Amino acid sequence: MELTNQLLSDIIEWDIVNWSKSLAFFEKSGIEFDGKKALAIGERHGGLSLWLALNGAEVISTDLNGVSEEAKKKHRAHGVSEKVSYSNQNILSIDYPDNSFDIVMFKSVIGALGKKELQQQAICEIHRVLKQGGVLLFSENLVSSPLHGWLRKKFIRWASYWRYISIGEAKEYCSGFSSYNYNTAGFLGAFGRSEGQRAILGRFDGFLHGLLPQNYHYIIFGIAKK
Repeated sequence: MELTNQLLSDIIEWDIVNWSKSLAFFEKSGIEFDGKKALAIGERHGGLSLWLALNGAEVISTDLNGVSEEAKKKHRAHGVSEKVSYSNQNILSIDYPDNSFDIVMFKSVIGALGKKELQQQAICEIHRVLKQGGVLLFSENLVSSPLHGWLRKKFIRWASYWRYISIGEAKEYCSGFSSYNYNTAGFLGAFGRSEGQRAILGRFDGFLHGLLPQNYHYIIFGIAKK
């Protein structure tokens, strides 16, 4: 599927250059989406639901207090409304039976839980509702470099409760799955104050990617198979 700049903006929304690398990673994995039953979690504006539906999945788009009207408008604009339904869901207690979904997907969600044990609980809940052979596709914010940590405390209003994960913790959380594969991205893009700035910085990140220690990247994206 060709992803135009506008479509990527509708799907990713923030630091598109870096976070969109997760979509390429997922697409190259050989996962079958067409006709599969998918659950998208933390979908306030419905971006991942849009991507899943455009790839042929039947999607339940969820957020703790339900998705926004913007999400529904976005889905209508891209002609996928018939493939998307909506629900209020708490990632810590997903209101679906065991073995319900072929795919579960989230982006930048478990950091908001604030505690390691809650992050693990969330992944266990996802494991529970996945069918055998089903996959978790996730993108999440990493601890990253000391510079990221300092700037987050200074400028990010939710930094006081957000718990950024490490690469090792992501692997630990997915230890109950039969397989797990991941990659990382981004460094400078996190510092942009507008999407225009982030786009420029994200291009420089492409050159820096292999030069920086992996734990200095600020995004992790993974595939965990049940």
